[in-house]
Amino acid sequence: MSTDKGATSYTGGLAKILIVYAVILALAGLQFVVAYEHVDTWQMFGRMLAIALVEAGLAAMFFMHLGSEKRGFVIFVAVFTLFVLAAMQYGWTDSFRMMLGAAPNSSYQPSAH
Repeated sequence: MSTDKGATSYTGGLAKILIVYAVILALAGLQFVVAYEHVDTWQMFGRMLAIALVEAGLAAMFFMHLGSEKRGFVIFVAVFTLFVLAAMQYGWTDSFRMMLGAAPNSSYQPSAH
């Protein structure tokens, strides 16, 4: 008979999971509050990004069980994620060229307003 309790054996119990979930919900509420503040665009971007990074970190550490993995694997996942996000940005240059009508074989025609 197995004594493994599933996800709770990795994270330290149901109470810890519920606390992390409540903290993530509170951070989501904080983002709602920050969204209605009358601050500069870059200040709002910085605040929202900071809150989102904390939320994503908590979710990855507890709900994806990265907190119980070896440090080398966690670093690999972080670097790989940053690489994928950077690689996704590669296509923006082509989309802007298509918008300007400068991309070869582009069927997009900018509207003349």
